[in-house]
Amino acid sequence: MNTTQTLSPADIPRQASIRYLPVNLFASVMGISGLATAWRQASHQFGASPLVDAAISSVAVAVFVVLCVAYAAKAVLHPAVVRSEFQHPIAGNFFGTITIAILLISAVVAPVSSRASQVLWSVGAASTIALSFTIVSRLLRGKVDAGHSVPAWLIPGVATLDITVAGGTMPMSWGRELNLFSLAVGTMVALVFFTMIVSRLIHHHEKLANEMVPSLMILIAPFEVGFLAYTHFFQRVDAFAAMLFYFGLFVFFSLAFKIFKRSIPFATGWWALSFPIAALSNAALRYAEHVGHPAMTALAVALLAFLSLLIAVLLFRTIRLVASGKLLAPK
Repeated sequence: MNTTQTLSPADIPRQASIRYLPVNLFASVMGISGLATAWRQASHQFGASPLVDAAISSVAVAVFVVLCVAYAAKAVLHPAVVRSEFQHPIAGNFFGTITIAILLISAVVAPVSSRASQVLWSVGAASTIALSFTIVSRLLRGKVDAGHSVPAWLIPGVATLDITVAGGTMPMSWGRELNLFSLAVGTMVALVFFTMIVSRLIHHHEKLANEMVPSLMILIAPFEVGFLAYTHFFQRVDAFAAMLFYFGLFVFFSLAFKIFKRSIPFATGWWALSFPIAALSNAALRYAEHVGHPAMTALAVALLAFLSLLIAVLLFRTIRLVASGKLLAPK
């Protein structure tokens, strides 16, 4: 039973609790950070004001700090709830949004402090690998319900790719091998899980619940994040990178009309689509710079504009949830 439908506005503050803070809200840091790096690229590529990147980066860092403090409070006050969330076959994958957020914040703060960037990246890389190992080991125990093969499964694999996206040029002596390891693990885990998820979507008789439909956009992440990881590590855009970009673009257009519907109510789960689209926008900008074709440049600019509007809408709707007290209300 959904208790939020029977609560009066006066009742919500009394019942609201930090225990109901959803871990998937860390996806907001991912999306905002991705928007910041996209505008950073636009500043380099088109001469856009660097103040835009700086402002968005500040928002990303602020949201990250607030969520870290809030979720730490949840872990201290309600450890059993956090443990249950982590052990859940679907929700547990969203803990990858925390480690990805750390990695992306390391890239966001790099222009301000390379030392802070390196420390954050190292912490993010270690926690991402540990999480990916835990999630994959859990699945390899077997007896996994096929109905649990949802796009959120891709998050740990994509998280491993993000190690290379954020740190492909880290100067530490061990950085290159760690990046190569992460690129290998992330690629294979993401592609295996992608195959399993698509198979489930095609053959399983039960459709995804409405609140999980926005997470379908995660399906583009292995290809667009893969493009970014590959090009950041090898420092080139070649035919293989182009194939990754174009297939992710194809999947994006295939999914867009299935996701952006008025019939799907807003919830924090909508943030799940922000980072995949941010990855697509960043990839499009980088690819447009490589090919230099006006049509590709126009596409990259259009995707950046769409991403900017999307993040603005998601922020506005989330602030409304916070102001109404519904964000921390029991579901």
